[in-house]
Amino acid sequence: MTLLATTLWPLAIASALLGCTVGMLTGPPRTPAARWSARALVGAAALAGCLAASGVVPGRTGFWLEGGALGLATYLIGAALTAGLAHRIGTRSDGGRTG
Repeated sequence: MTLLATTLWPLAIASALLGCTVGMLTGPPRTPAARWSARALVGAAALAGCLAASGVVPGRTGFWLEGGALGLATYLIGAALTAGLAHRIGTRSDGGRTG
């Protein structure tokens, strides 16, 4: 885990910043298809995290899996936090119009 943190910290920061940007610009998912897609991404991040934590994928492929899980998780956390913040304070890219 220390190797992952010391090697891939730029990935984590870049993913979080990208997620924050996307979350602030788009806000929370409003359509059923968007909500389904968001749930699918969270499920993919959970599956990748479980595979990475269990260690069933060895070697370089496992390291890539761990990096992908880290990047996807930090992206989703940043997007969710800022989407909720944007929704709470009422700033959205469509000027606050609904529908």
